[in-house]
Amino acid sequence: MSDFEAVVLGVGDTFSEKHHSTALLLVCDGFYLAIDCPDMYRAVLGDASGRAGRPLPISDIDHVLITHVHGDHMNGLEGFAFYKHFVEGKRIKLITSPEVRAVIWDERLKAPMGTLWTGAEFRQMTFDSYFENLPLDWASDITVGPFRIKARRTIHHVPTSALLIEAAGRKLGYSSDTAFDPELIAFLASADLIIHETNFGPAHTPYAALAALPEELRARMRLIHYSDLFDGASSVIVPVREGEVLHP
Repeated sequence: MSDFEAVVLGVGDTFSEKHHSTALLLVCDGFYLAIDCPDMYRAVLGDASGRAGRPLPISDIDHVLITHVHGDHMNGLEGFAFYKHFVEGKRIKLITSPEVRAVIWDERLKAPMGTLWTGAEFRQMTFDSYFENLPLDWASDITVGPFRIKARRTIHHVPTSALLIEAAGRKLGYSSDTAFDPELIAFLASADLIIHETNFGPAHTPYAALAALPEELRARMRLIHYSDLFDGASSVIVPVREGEVLHP
């Protein structure tokens, strides 16, 4: 029987000195789907592998979904794409919303990746040199391997994708970065497991808003993207831990 797993790679925010930046790795039927790509991605995978007690080989991860272009969610993409290009001779299959696709190369990646020295000459590179884009559609589901993905834009500083991901008859909801939004909660409520962020600032969700949700919903919810100051021990919603393997 197929099993749908979510390996927690990082749980922290961009300011954390205790945790890696928030990221997930979804696994089903031997297919890997990375959700976001924090800095030093191989080290992130190595740490999570040690905690989970299972291999998480970078060679098996060819599909990456970037929820938004804030650095803590995509700074590792440059190094990851270089690794795939030089070591494996592959392009990453990059899943993005139209808004992310519109800026991720010209405004984030072109400067460090647009020119390569071949040993004999400088070569001009493009987005397509490193990536194959798989569009994430706001209006309809997409299928990536065994995963069926529905996206919804969140309330955040930049266009950001919340996700409903279904595989093996189970459904995972992921808020990504967002201000508290009752309509987003309703979007995620059909999931068997909901991973929701909490942090400071008007573009993130305060813990108190989530703690006030109905008990049945909170029982299916886990917290992520929390600050180093977050008191997980007293939380009425369980925070996820790095290396934890979740089963929606």
